[in-house]
Amino acid sequence: MKRIGTMFVIGLVTVIIAQTAYAQLSGRDIMLKVDERGEVKTEYNKTKMTLINKKGKTRVRDVVRYEKSYDGEKGIDSKSLIFFEYPSDIRGTGLLLWSYVDVGKEDDRWLYLPALKKIRRIAGESKNDYFMGTDFTYDDMGGRNVDDDTHKLLGKEILDGVECYKIESVPVDKDDQYSKKIAWVIPDKWITAKVEFYDKNEKLQKALTISDIRKVDKIWTPHLLFMDNLRKKHQTKIEIIEVRFNSEMKDQIFTTTTLQRGRVQ
Repeated sequence: MKRIGTMFVIGLVTVIIAQTAYAQLSGRDIMLKVDERGEVKTEYNKTKMTLINKKGKTRVRDVVRYEKSYDGEKGIDSKSLIFFEYPSDIRGTGLLLWSYVDVGKEDDRWLYLPALKKIRRIAGESKNDYFMGTDFTYDDMGGRNVDDDTHKLLGKEILDGVECYKIESVPVDKDDQYSKKIAWVIPDKWITAKVEFYDKNEKLQKALTISDIRKVDKIWTPHLLFMDNLRKKHQTKIEIIEVRFNSEMKDQIFTTTTLQRGRVQ
């Protein structure tokens, strides 16, 4: 009995210490944990993307994405390459993104349209355009450094039966397309379960919900994303069909040469 009682006290103290540590986390601390979730060097995923208009009509896209972290090597945070594989009329359409560690340095983005056989650089105001009919802008598609925003912990809130941290993130760049974002983060899993995007007039513009969270290679991984564009009355659903972490990816994948080829060999 004495040993059981001692173990109970030790366990209780451990819980209290853990809860105290979590209570002391700042908004930035929490978003860093989200950013650093799992030791992922590379990620490959294959997704089914469904576009839904205000009349309920749907269009389906099959998409593959390759992403590699560079951990600040030569100032680069990460590189991503996205290709459409279906339907046939847009097969080979691709987007290449390079994200930088320097908060003041804008991401590089290149779009390839097979019909035009031409690479277009996405810069300036074009980064806020919607990507290929989805409800994600080119800027949404790229990586985002934690310190691109200032983060404030608003408290905790129950979301779908789970107590989450509620974080307000305000862009450092005053010319950003959003005035702020509100995110709900699941403790321990350190996954964002929902994000609200507010326009320059502080009105809710879009809401992203993230669900079907499963462990893949010991990493908590969402398998369903749903973006509801309240302004356009349009939605984009993304279902992750296949995902692989930390497989070998050559640097040559993330070049305009591969982008123009329309596929990864």
